[in-house]
Amino acid sequence: MTDPTSGFDLEEFLPYLLNQAAEATSHGFQAVYRDRYGFTRTQWRVLANLGKFGAMTARDICAISHIEKTKVSRAVAALEQSGMLTRAPSETDRRAEVLSLTARGRDVFGELGGLAVSFDRQLRATLGREGADRLASLLRRLIVASPRTDGPDT
Repeated sequence: MTDPTSGFDLEEFLPYLLNQAAEATSHGFQAVYRDRYGFTRTQWRVLANLGKFGAMTARDICAISHIEKTKVSRAVAALEQSGMLTRAPSETDRRAEVLSLTARGRDVFGELGGLAVSFDRQLRATLGREGADRLASLLRRLIVASPRTDGPDT
């Protein structure tokens, strides 16, 4: 009987490579928002989603970002405590709260958003224009083609 995993090489496994690339590139920008504001990755992503899309619920952020509910809840609480966002009851769902950036939150998003654009430009320059465009296209194809396993709690 042959071992079905005998041809498996973790370092060539595409999900592993994608994760390694994501972690390596995310850590580069993580230093910026962590050092300037003490944000976690989830706090940055909550702030960035509110900055891009405007007011929304934590559930909306979970769905857009594919981040689990408990992580988003902790990030929202920390951002609220630091004066970056506010909560208001939803007019359409009494169980939900609508999250919005404060003026300070918008300023921080503006600063970090500009730094993110510069960071993205550096990554794209590393790959060259054609390589960066091709990678972005391939990643979008993978996102669309991958089955979602999100449950109702996300």
